[in-house]
Formats: sequence, structure tokens, C-alpha cells
Amino acid sequence: MARTFMDLLWDYGVFVVFIIFSTLVPLWGRFFGKKEKTKADYVFGLGTISMGAMMLSIARGTLGVRSFLGYPSELFYRGSAMWETLYGMVTAYPIVCFVFIPVYFNLGVTSVYQYLDLRFNSRLVRCLASGTYVIRSLLNLGVTVYTPTVALNTVIGIPYWASLLGISAISIIFNLLGGLKAAIMADVIQGVTMILISIAIIIQSMINVGGFDKIFTVPAENGRLNFFNFTGDFTIRVDTTSAWLGQLFMSLSIFGCQQNFVQRYLSMSTFKEVRRTLMSNIPVVITLFSLAWIVGMGVYAVYAQCDPMAGGYINKMDEILPFFVEDKFSYLPGVLGLFMASLFNGALSLNVSNLNSLATVTWEDFLSPLPRFKGISDKQQLTIIKFIGSVYGVMVMGVGFAVGLLSGVIESSMLMTSATSGPLLGVFLLAMLVPVANWKGAASGMIVSHIVTLWITFGSLTVDKETVLLPTSVEGCTNETFSAGIVKPSKSWLLANTPLEVESNFSYLDGPLEEHIARTPQFPETLYSISYMYYSLIGTFLTVIIGTLVSYLTRHRDDAYDHKLLHPAVYRLSRMLPGKARRYVNNPDIRPKNCPSAFKKIPLDNPAFEPSLESIHEKKSPLEPAVFIVNMSVPVEVPSSVPSAEPTAADSNRLVPEEVSELKEVRT
Repeated sequence: MARTFMDLLWDYGVFVVFIIFSTLVPLWGRFFGKKEKTKADYVFGLGTISMGAMMLSIARGTLGVRSFLGYPSELFYRGSAMWETLYGMVTAYPIVCFVFIPVYFNLGVTSVYQYLDLRFNSRLVRCLASGTYVIRSLLNLGVTVYTPTVALNTVIGIPYWASLLGISAISIIFNLLGGLKAAIMADVIQGVTMILISIAIIIQSMINVGGFDKIFTVPAENGRLNFFNFTGDFTIRVDTTSAWLGQLFMSLSIFGCQQNFVQRYLSMSTFKEVRRTLMSNIPVVITLFSLAWIVGMGVYAVYAQCDPMAGGYINKMDEILPFFVEDKFSYLPGVLGLFMASLFNGALSLNVSNLNSLATVTWEDFLSPLPRFKGISDKQQLTIIKFIGSVYGVMVMGVGFAVGLLSGVIESSMLMTSATSGPLLGVFLLAMLVPVANWKGAASGMIVSHIVTLWITFGSLTVDKETVLLPTSVEGCTNETFSAGIVKPSKSWLLANTPLEVESNFSYLDGPLEEHIARTPQFPETLYSISYMYYSLIGTFLTVIIGTLVSYLTRHRDDAYDHKLLHPAVYRLSRMLPGKARRYVNNPDIRPKNCPSAFKKIPLDNPAFEPSLESIHEKKSPLEPAVFIVNMSVPVEVPSSVPSAEPTAADSNRLVPEEVSELKEVRT
């Protein structure tokens, strides 16, 4: 893949221009538009982000660089089995929309893990969840920023350390000058560019093979399109069952429990807008996700009779797409530069948005409760969050350098991702859907689940798994197969000792196909042989089951919490079940996001009005009388009697909406 500097001059120019453009445009508003003056502006970009931009940003965060670089190579060498993970992604969207968002939206939280603190009244549970997210994100971001650097080094000769420094420096600038709005704008630019390049690759493939239909028929005839494969074997790397269930639980953990996604939901003004955005995003994700696989089908149709990796032109399976662009677009100067710039910018935009979320979580969950930071101003909080994000930018760069030197780091990162999705999802399901759950159950469930899933994950490294790569051919290779200037690469120490496995979760799955002696595995080898697609499912169920049992055995009156922290449907259902009614308390830290102005005359934290609804929620039946207690430490007008079942206008002026409904229920 070696070409002279003069041949790549246009590509270098386009690469530099695109990086500058994609950096300056999102930050344009910093200099010429409305600036982020508060922490809320920086974290949520309040009122400045369109629904279309939000949809594309969520879709980009869902798919990432892997969809652009990894899925085409996955189809080329392994087939379409991983394509069926789309079922899990699509199923996750309505679940997140109607289970998670109704709980989060009106709590007034900044960090999604702040919700766990409100629900369980436990710093331990909150820190377990947020700490897991921080560690997982740092490792994943290190891999994310490193992945395109090897492709850049392989194709156009940019040293990988230079790419790492560039991505990290631009990310820190974004973090200091931008915020969520700038990160979303970068996602939009990146998403549109990837779509256009993907369409161009499909068109070029169609021209090379002589028709759009052959993009589908050639892969189908060679066994690349194999759907609805229900094997019932939990040890197979991926089949239809594991693709759907495994991706469903991983997607729920990412979409519903991860700060960078929830931060985008909460930046919208109404729940209706969130619901419309998420549900409208389903066809967008289907289109973008499938587009990457159709690109892979086109590339395979072109190289069906001459595999570049088998022929020695590329070293790694994930280099197939950059090779195709350099080979088939050699007649269009600059296309290769635009392609490589999109990879660079893809890692950049993901890094920017995640640094914003990491800094927010670290401040809200670890630093803000410390006595040193009590009572500081909103502007000071914003400065600290930006500083934390810059520190994380440097840390991610360090992890990226480590990935280049220690191949085990990339594998460890993927192992951490699969092992932590389940415990995170499980603790949020406990909080929202299990009324009896308390902090002791939540902490126990998370800890045990982490131990078991990590044990299985690292134990799987001791099992010799058979690698299954679909057969390829070099029978059609001729002197005219590839463009002029395409030569076999020379082996360098860097390329020989650095991984470029974007989609594969384990390095041994990408080695050459070997013969294995058939034998019956014994425990715990049978457990270690389970496909990594099921790790999130196992972790989720362990957390929920153990958390529920421990909570039931350790339940106590002091475990009371505000009923708004439960899913509304679960709360209503629990009220209808027989037995002693659960004790709930009114939490003044919960501030509804959208309150009518008529209900804001006396805020919740005003000492003149501190209602206690404990006695209301403790009543054994709706007909049993209850007392509405008002703190009279400050004079406040209180009705001397309750004349009717309906709250009066005067009552409404002193109560927030939830309290009006409670008072109405009591009077009835």
C-alpha cells in the first residue's frame, strides 16, 4: 500500500483541511454566538440543539467508528451474523423511552448516577456505578482514539504518536471552549461525512462489479448472508439468539444507564420531545447500521476472487476498507484523505462527547459532595468540570499510547466493556422496577455480579476456542486486479506489534484457522466457553436476583424513599397489591424539570412550606384518613378546613403539582 508523497499530496491537503473545518465549525458559536455561561449550558446545551442534530448525534454514539471500519471487514471474513445485533439495538430504544426516561426526566439530576444516590440514599451504590462507568469509558476511549492512528500510519504514513497527540489536543480544546452543543455539532459533521463516503463506496463497488444487484448476489452465493440462525449453542461466538439478547442488554446498559446518552435526553425541553427523538431515531439507526454492512457487501463483491489479506497486501482484516479506498479511488485525488480524516474525526467526536460526560460524572458523583467544594458558585463548578475534562483528555492519550505498546490493553478494554454492562443495567432496573430494593441489596448485587462476570470473562482466556473465518480466494488475482502503485507492505516493528482489531472482542478470534481436537469440556471450562455476547445478560440477572433477595432479607423502615424515583407504572401497581403499604417520603432534592409558573410561587426548599407526605403514603387504604403536616416555623396561610375534595386556587399557589395530586387524593 506504499505510494509516493507526491501521489498523496492531495490526500494530505484534504485531510488537514477537513480536520480544521470539523474543529472550527462546532466552536464557531463560542466566538460569534451565545456562549455557555452556566454549568447547565455546558452540560446540557439548554434550548440550543435541534431534534435532527440530536438524533444524528445519538445514532453516531450508538454506532461509533466500529460501524464504519469494523463491520465491512466482519462481513468479508465472518459473514452477516453480527448484523443481527441490530435487532437488540432496535428493541432497546422503546424500552429506554418508556421505562428509563419517565423516571429520569423530571428529577432535575445532572449525573445519571445521582439518581441512584436519591433512590438508595447510598454513596456506595452511586460510586460503584459511576466508578465502573469512568474506568470502562477511559479504557474504551483509549482504544477508540488509537484505532484510526494505525490506519493513518499504514495508509498515508502519519506516525501514530502524532495522531494521538492531535486527537487529544483538539479534544481538550473542544472541552475548554465548547460543551455538549459543540460535541453534538462535531457528531453531525462526522455522521454526514461517513454517510456520504459510504454511499460513494457502494456506488464505486457497483461500477466495479457491473451492477447493483451483484453487491447482494455475490456475497449471498459465497455464504456471507446467513440470517435467522438459531443454533441453541451458547458457545458459538454469535448467532441470532445471542446477537439479539446480548445486544439488547448491552444497548439498554449503554442507552439507559450511560451518562453521555442520558445527558442528551435531559438536554431536551419536554418528555414528548425525547420520546419523539428516540422513536424517530430507530429508522435512522437501522439505515446507518445497515449502510456499513452494505459497504462490506460491496467490498466483498469486488474482491471475492482476490482477497487482499490472503494475497499479502494487508496484514489485518480491518485494513480491508482503507485498502479498497486507496485502490479503487486512486483516480480521484483527495478521496483517501477525506476517508482517513473521517476516521480521525470519528475518534475525535466520540472522545469529545465522552470527555464532557466523564467530567460531569466525576464532579457530581465524587467531588461535589466533598466539604472543600461546598457552596462554590456555578461559574466555579463549570471551571472545575472543564479542568477535569482536560485531565481526562491527557489520560485517554496515555491509554492510547499504552495500547500501542501492550496488545493486552485493547483486549482488557473489550473485556471490561462486556463485563460491566450487566451490573450497571441491573442496579438501575433494581432502582426503577423493584420497590423493595435497598442500598444493601443493590451494592451486594453489583459486587457479586462484577466478580462472577469478570471471573467468566478472564477465565475465557484460558479456553482454546476455534476460530471460524469464512473461506476466501486468490484465484482471480492478476496484474490488473489492483491499481498502479499498490504494492505489498514491508514489515515494520510498529505494524508487527500493534493490533488493529476494531470489532473483535478477543484477539485470538482473529488468528489463522486451526484444527482442534474434539473433546468434551468440563466445568468450569463449559462456563468459560459461553459466548461473550451473553455476559451482559448474565450480569444483569445476577444483579437483579441477588439484589432483590438481599433487599427483602434486610428490609427496614429507614429504607423509605420518594415514590417518584420508581417507575410510575410500578408505583401504581405496588399500591394495588395486598399487604402492608410501603413507606415513602417526600425528597426535597427532587425538582421537577417543567413546572407551571403557577406552581412555583414557593419553591420546595423554602422553609415556609415543607410538607411531609409520609403519613399519606403509610395509609393502608385510600379511604383511611391521613394528616397533611405543614411546617409552621414561618407564618404561612393554611386553610382552616377542608371544604371539598378539590384543591382550591389558593392551595394551588402554594403547592407543586405532585403535592396538589396528593392533597386531592387525601381529601377524596
